Amino acid sequence: MVDQDACSSVGVEPPALSVLRWDGSPEGPAVVLLDQTRLPSQEAELVCADVPALVQAIRTLAVRGAPLLGIAGGYGVALAAARGEDVARAAELLAGARPTAVNLGYGARRVESAYLAAVRKGADRGAAAETALAEARALHKEDAVASARMARYGLELLAELLPGGAHRLLTHCNTGALVSGGEGTAFAVALEAHRGGSLRQLWVDETRPLLQGARLTAYEAARNGLPFSVLTDSAAGSLFAAGEVDAVLIGADRIAADGAVANKVGSYPLAVLAKYHHVPFIVVAPVSTVDLLTPDGASIIVEQRSASEVTEFTYPGAGQAGPEGAEAGTGTRPAQAYNPAFDVTPPELVTAIVTEEGVISPVTGAGLAELCARSSQVTIS
Repeated sequence: MVDQDACSSVGVEPPALSVLRWDGSPEGPAVVLLDQTRLPSQEAELVCADVPALVQAIRTLAVRGAPLLGIAGGYGVALAAARGEDVARAAELLAGARPTAVNLGYGARRVESAYLAAVRKGADRGAAAETALAEARALHKEDAVASARMARYGLELLAELLPGGAHRLLTHCNTGALVSGGEGTAFAVALEAHRGGSLRQLWVDETRPLLQGARLTAYEAARNGLPFSVLTDSAAGSLFAAGEVDAVLIGADRIAADGAVANKVGSYPLAVLAKYHHVPFIVVAPVSTVDLLTPDGASIIVEQRSASEVTEFTYPGAGQAGPEGAEAGTGTRPAQAYNPAFDVTPPELVTAIVTEEGVISPVTGAGLAELCARSSQVTIS
């Protein structure tokens, strides 16, 4: 565990999180993850020695967040190649593990393509596997570079929209180093503002039902010494009404060709609130999150999560007796549940989309297409 007090008392940056890494030990290759289901109480690693284990980790949210899922998908295909398994099948399994997150399929298919290209050129399985691993590592590195660029562009946009600093930013879900090869997407902008002295307050939505904000964003904010407060998702409206929010910053799991944005459920209500209160609503995401093959928001497949995430819960003070004779510390609600993982925000509610290639504002299909065309010609070293 990191001693946060010691880090902050001497004014130094906390050590970088090791969120995902490749283990090429003689015992056999593996993808090693920081298990996000155990945070913030425990920093534990999860070793995935084969593709089914990695798929399970993705589905259970041990590893999550669009950019990091792309990296995980890439390493997963490299893992299958290193084990001499069916690479095409591995890419298919990984890409389908979470259907809304376009980066996952992008990373898996990209590394699969590199592997197949090596085979077509006459490489044996071992050499092709090395090519796949090199491509996964390149993807990992590119995402770290993209994260830094998004932070810079996002900070410049905030300075333009909100001159004078002292920004009070509201964010939803988790968009920091836990979702990225670098320091994140939307959270990276807030972190850059903090380092530059222009962040007054970070408002962190709990992000129900799995509390990615209260558990994970709060963990990262505390780790980096940001001024922050956690609020229930339903309390955001009162913050807007009180004039306590200067801008909303969120990430994205898929951006359709028309600029509609799929992100963690609860994002769309924030966009509506922001529009009503004349507050900028900013999406921060890498270009790889843009899916030009999905024409509009209505075409985005929204993942439906298990009802148990809503109907099963732990009482405060686990170990004490629950109401009506329920098992001590736990309980279930005798009901069906509507539990979409994401919602979709239409482009007219989005002030700007910040990518590593620049800012799009206003958000239009033509602007996105131009950005993607420009990005395809860029080589990140």
